[in-house]
Parts: sequence; structure tokens; C-alpha cells
Amino acid sequence: MKQTLLIALRALLVLTLVTGVLYPLVVTGLAQLVFPAQANGSVLHSGGKAVGSTLIGQSFVGDKYLWGRPSATAPFAYNAAASTGSNLGPSNPALADAVKQRVATLRKADPANHAPVPADLVTTSGSGLDPDISAEAAAYQVARVARGRSATAATVQQAVAGCTQAPFLGFIGPARVNVLCVNLALDHLTVQP
Repeated sequence: MKQTLLIALRALLVLTLVTGVLYPLVVTGLAQLVFPAQANGSVLHSGGKAVGSTLIGQSFVGDKYLWGRPSATAPFAYNAAASTGSNLGPSNPALADAVKQRVATLRKADPANHAPVPADLVTTSGSGLDPDISAEAAAYQVARVARGRSATAATVQQAVAGCTQAPFLGFIGPARVNVLCVNLALDHLTVQP
């Protein structure tokens, strides 16, 4: 019995060392070597300060900013500690009312824009933290953002293009635009009158 207990204790120590210390160190080291930005949270910096992550959406208000996908997290939008969707089904009247209100907000912010409102600007994602919008949703907002910044539409489109990611492997999923990346790029522009 004593010998079996010693073997089990040695096995526990060896497995703890291998799986609890060595393996995490090797994986962390490889991640830091091969994917340093992703391994450290994909954090974006501005003026030497961390301003957010490309993986978590943020709330932007005002006409000079590109708006992201709505968030259903509580008690405030884009709460990373409470990742959740709204869980409202397509036949739920509360979802229909929320979508109508969001469409009205977008139309009020840009009354000259008569294009169809992209779905991702009026519906929440499953996580409530989606940092990206479709290329169509970004294009829908270009004129409003340009007016809000007293810039040209081409200037805003250039910032959007610089933050657009192609479909995965070139064909899986749609092109997507990181909202924080675009807004930081626009904030760093010097607009000439």
C-alpha cells in the first residue's frame, strides 16, 4: 500500500510539473513569439495609452464616429464581464420595436441617406461585444462621419479601407471593418479647412 501511494504521489508531481508548469510555459512562449499582439489581448494604443482591444466593441456616439453593432450586455453596453445576446427571437415584439428604434436613430442622424440600413447596425450579436461591422454597414455611415468631421467622404473611406479585413481565407464570411481601428485612424487625421 505504501509503495502504491508513493508511485501515485510521484505521478501526481510529474504530471503537475508537465501539465501545470512546463506545458503552459511552452505554449505561452510560443504564442508570444509567433503571435505577440494576439497573445497580449490585441490591444490598440493611442498617445502611449491603451484605448481598447480589437476584439471587444466599444460604444461610440456623435456624428464624427463610426458606430458599431448594438450591444445587449448589462448593465451597460459592451460590458466584457457580461457577454450576452438579447435572446429575443424574430417573432418577439420587443426585438421588432428595438430594431425600429435603431433604424429611426440612424435615419435621424443622416436624413439624406435613403439606402437600406444594414442588419448589423440594428441587431445585436450573440456576444454583445462584436468589435466589427460589415463593409456595407461602414459604407452606410461614411457620409455622416465625413460631415461630422468636416472631412471628405474619400478621407473617411480611406480610413475604413485601412481597417477592413478580407474574408477568412479569401472566401469564408464577409469582409469586416473594425470600428475602433477606423475611429482611431480618423481621430489622428489632420483635416485641412
